[in-house]
Amino acid sequence: MILVISMFYGGIKSDKMDNFDIQILSRLLNNCRESDRQIGLELGMSGGAVNSRIRKMQKLEIIEKFFVKVEPPVLGYGILYFVVSGENMKEVLEQVSLVGEPNFVVPCVGGITVCSIIVKENLEQKIELAKKLMKDFKVLSIFEAENPGFKRNLTKTDLQILDELIKEPRQKIETVAKNTKMSTKTITRCIEKLQKNEGIQFTTLYDPKKIKNQLLEHELIAEELSGDTLMVEMSAKTKLNLDKLLEAITLQAEILDLKTDFDSKATGVVLESKIDTGRGPVANIIVTSGTLKKGDFFVSGIRWGKIRAIINDKGT
Repeated sequence: MILVISMFYGGIKSDKMDNFDIQILSRLLNNCRESDRQIGLELGMSGGAVNSRIRKMQKLEIIEKFFVKVEPPVLGYGILYFVVSGENMKEVLEQVSLVGEPNFVVPCVGGITVCSIIVKENLEQKIELAKKLMKDFKVLSIFEAENPGFKRNLTKTDLQILDELIKEPRQKIETVAKNTKMSTKTITRCIEKLQKNEGIQFTTLYDPKKIKNQLLEHELIAEELSGDTLMVEMSAKTKLNLDKLLEAITLQAEILDLKTDFDSKATGVVLESKIDTGRGPVANIIVTSGTLKKGDFFVSGIRWGKIRAIINDKGT
């Protein structure tokens, strides 16, 4: 998702993106199987209106496709990492492809490159094979990825339904049931199971450049296009570029000389609240000004209380 520091609001021509389109795209990035109706209820519009906006973004090629991302460990596969220095990566990939299926390649500082492959079986043997194949390259390290804790409890039925959803992730349950010749109850139960698995993500592939081009219509020009609007491509769910977002916010605060009075009473926004077993009422908040301390009294709407404990975003 692209976070635009100077966001825009208001209705515009139907063939251009507006703030509702951005919100819809954001929800589809988190879960492309969320129904048009549910998205509409959250945004205050009909499911038909949501569907129309999705089709518009597909026509504009902002949304390229919906897809299912499955982490290899979920399917019982292993991952090998290769840390290589100063080599021709095309030649490296040709060699590692003989061991397993290439997963990703990441260039790093100092001419170091990290690449990974997916290994379906005989991991120890594949490591030894990789060492022999890579003997003519400057390989700093070859190691197996640690188990990230993804659940590996998929049944044959789950895999069959997953295979069908990979073809078209936003298929309706009735369509999946028809194509797999299973009951809608079975499909519903399996999809819920798949969505609860942290190693499986129903998401959306989009083109951030086209979003930036759409923002040009509102005279919001990104800094890399010689404009003055700060934009950061980021994702809170995958933690993509969160460090860059914090740097951008800090930089903007310094440039605009944004300051707060730490000695004043705290004011802020409640993001969510719940009753936690053992701790009682708990709220996630953002303090927008002032300083909040343990023991302070607070008022939120018609509710008030006393703060018994404060835990920051790092859990301390």
